[in-house]
Amino acid sequence: MEARGGSAEASGRGRRVLVVGGGLAGLGAAERLCRHPAFRHLRVLEATARAGGRIRSERRFGGVVEVGAHWIHGPSRGNPVFQLAAQHGLLGEKELSEENQRVELGGHVGPPSVCYASSGRRVSLELVADMVRLFSSLLDQAREFLHSAQSPASSVGAYLRTQISREVAAWSGDEDTRRLRLAVLTTLLHLECCVSGTHSMDLVALAPFGEYTVLPGLDCTFPGGYDGLPGCILASLPKDTVVFNKPVKTIHWNGSFQEEAFPTETFPVLVECEDGSCLAAHHVVLTVPLGFLKEHLDTFFQPPLPPEKVDAIKRMGFGTNNKIFLEFDEPFWEPDCQFIQVVWEGSSPLEDTGPTLQDPWLTKLVGFLVLPGFEPAYVLCGFIAGLESEFMETLSDEEVLASLTQLLRRMTGDPRLPAPRSVLRSRWRSDPYTRGSYSYVAVGSSGDDIDTLATPLPTGGTDAQLQILFAGEATHRAFYSTTHGALLSGWREAERLIHEQPPPSP
Repeated sequence: MEARGGSAEASGRGRRVLVVGGGLAGLGAAERLCRHPAFRHLRVLEATARAGGRIRSERRFGGVVEVGAHWIHGPSRGNPVFQLAAQHGLLGEKELSEENQRVELGGHVGPPSVCYASSGRRVSLELVADMVRLFSSLLDQAREFLHSAQSPASSVGAYLRTQISREVAAWSGDEDTRRLRLAVLTTLLHLECCVSGTHSMDLVALAPFGEYTVLPGLDCTFPGGYDGLPGCILASLPKDTVVFNKPVKTIHWNGSFQEEAFPTETFPVLVECEDGSCLAAHHVVLTVPLGFLKEHLDTFFQPPLPPEKVDAIKRMGFGTNNKIFLEFDEPFWEPDCQFIQVVWEGSSPLEDTGPTLQDPWLTKLVGFLVLPGFEPAYVLCGFIAGLESEFMETLSDEEVLASLTQLLRRMTGDPRLPAPRSVLRSRWRSDPYTRGSYSYVAVGSSGDDIDTLATPLPTGGTDAQLQILFAGEATHRAFYSTTHGALLSGWREAERLIHEQPPPSP
C-alpha cells in the first residue's frame, strides 16, 4: 500500500509525525514537538470539525455551558491545565487566589444547598451532611488498600456495602429516618459513579482505587469556556498543523511504506483515513479515547496489537457520565442555592432493587448544579451516569423534558411548576469518536494495564524505532479521567520522541 494525499506537506528532511486526535493530549504533544527542529513535518488528524476532544463548550442560554469537561480538578501549582489556563489569562482572580489553591478536599463532593426526596418533602441538611461525612470517610478507607497484600473485596462497591452494613447495625432512631439515611447514601453512591465514570462502583477495582492522585485546590471552571484552553494551544501551532474532519480508519505499522514523491524513502507506519487518503510517517502519536479503542480493536491496527495490549484495553473500564441542562424563565430555587440533590426514597445501597417509577432511568439522576451567570435565563445542570445515562441518550428531547418536568414538580411538591423552557444534553456514549466519557480501573484490571496501554510499539528490543506512541487520559496511571492527565500524557509522548533523536552533529 502506498501513501497518497499527503506528499505535499511531507517534503524535506526530518521525522514525519502524525498525531491522531486533536484533544488536549494530541494538542499538547503537537505543541511540544513543534518546538523541536527534528519534527517540522507534523500533522494532527482530528476526526471532527473542532479541537478539544472531550472538552466541548457551547454558547447557549446567553452564556457558556460545558457539555464535556467541566472543572479543573485540583487547580494548584502541580496541575498543568491550571498553569496553562493562568498563563493564557483564562481564569479569574478567585480561581487564581492562593487561598483556592491551598484547599484540600480530597476529591470529595460537598453537601448540597437543598435536598428533595422523591415524594416531595425536603430532607434535613443535617442528616445529609452526616451521610456525606460517613460516605467520604468510607471512600477514604477504600483508597487504603493499594499496597496491601490482600484487599477485603474485589470492588469498591462491595467494600462500601460491607462497611455501610456495619454502620447501619449501630444506627438508632426510627425506621423512617433509617430508610432516609440509606436513600441518601444511594444518591451519594450514584454521585460517585458520575465522578468515576462508571455504571456501578461494583465495576471499580478496590485494590488500585487509591492510585488515582488528588491534587490540592478548590475545583474551578473557566469563565469564558473550557474550550479557551485548546484554542490557545491551537493558536500556538504553525498554520495548518491540524487537519479537521479527517477520521482515521486503520493504522498500518511495522511495515515498509513509500510515497510517490520519495521513491527511495520508506516509512514504518501508514495511516489510512476514512476518506481514502493514506499518510506515511516515521511516528504516530495515538490519542483516541479508550472507548473508541475498545470498539475498533479488530480493525484499527494492522497488524493487530500485541495480545498483552489488547488484553489491557479489554480489562480497563470506560463508562458514561452525561449532563442534562435545563433552562428556566424564573428560578424555583433560592438565590444562594448551588446544588440541588435528589434522593430516591425506598432505595438502599444494600439492595439491588430501587424504587419503581414510570421513568426508571431517572432514578440514577443525582441532582442539579445551579449554573451562575445566565441572567435573564436560569440554568440547571443535571448529572447521570451508567446504563441509565446511555438509555437517556436514546430518548427525544421532548421525552427527557417531559420526564424531568414531572420529576421537578413531584420533588418540589408544586404540580404547577412551570416546565423548563429548553433542554440541552450530552450524548457521550453515542459519539462515534469517544463511545463514552472517561476511563476507570475496572475489576480485574490494575494500574499495570494503564502502563501497558501507554507502552509504545514495537516493544521488542531497545534499538527498535518508536512507531506508535499512546497518549490520552486513559494512559496516565495517577491522573486518568482528567484533562491534566490527558495533557501530561501528550507531553510525555512528545518528550519520548524528542529523547530518541540523535544529538546534533558538532
